[in-house]
Amino acid sequence: MQYKEWLDEWLELYVKVTVKERTYRKYRQQANKYLLPALGDCSMNALSAVTLQRFSASLNSGGLAANTVNGIVCLLKASLKRAVSIGVADRQFSDAIVCPKGRENPVTCFSKDEQKRIENYIMERDVPHLFGILLCLYSGLRIGELLALTWDDVDFRSGTLLVSKSCHDGWRDGRYCKIIDTTKTQSSVRVIPLPRKMVAYMREIRKKTKSRYVIVGRSAYGAQVRSYQRTFEQLLQKLHIKHKGFHALRHTFATRALEVGMDVKTLSEILGHKNPVVTLQRYAHSLTEHKRDMMNRVGRLLG
Repeated sequence: MQYKEWLDEWLELYVKVTVKERTYRKYRQQANKYLLPALGDCSMNALSAVTLQRFSASLNSGGLAANTVNGIVCLLKASLKRAVSIGVADRQFSDAIVCPKGRENPVTCFSKDEQKRIENYIMERDVPHLFGILLCLYSGLRIGELLALTWDDVDFRSGTLLVSKSCHDGWRDGRYCKIIDTTKTQSSVRVIPLPRKMVAYMREIRKKTKSRYVIVGRSAYGAQVRSYQRTFEQLLQKLHIKHKGFHALRHTFATRALEVGMDVKTLSEILGHKNPVVTLQRYAHSLTEHKRDMMNRVGRLLG
């Protein structure tokens, strides 16, 4: 059997049924663009350690980012390990592949001054469409989680927000639309207590809208992801704030939370991280001032 035959079978029978539709499409695209042209015509038992390492090295020398190379190689490894486990191939050498070391993208957030300018602009104009930006600054929501929110997810009595779904833009039935999906991970399903001022603000917005979605859009299905990202980009341009991705709002929330003394375990649960270690690794830089303050308190014992 050639690798291209097995790869297609593996994606259809073993991957498609276990991952999100969006993830499956991503894997399929990576397979078509990188794996099939380079390795597709090889027989399964001809995929030697040297052949696989040459493939990995070609990706690296082709200008791809380390994280992208690692993602493609992980896809290759998973397909070959499954092939051996069910007897399609005799051996696989993917564990011998040496990959470039990936790097975590640096966390970028808005300064306190930039955050205040964003907040003032939204509050002064009272535009419900922009409210989502403010909500992310005080809840740490991802953009997909934000735009999937319906008013049924808001409990005004307890002042909490239920995050149980997400969304993304994609093609369905021949048209480009907003697709409601499950959350990024199981740990992403969570209940977020909102600041009292935010709850009061949301009550006022609820009175003014007929949409079932918290963030309104041009259609009955609320705002779409790319459209809302453009709205955010235009806002930053108006305020003459250096461009940052929408995810910077989530990073800003996490940074401010640590600055005011929120413990990492609580922050981890609000952000929907798998465990506090993930939060610590990602936002360790935000704890610098807190560490300095703690050390100075210890230092007062001297003399």
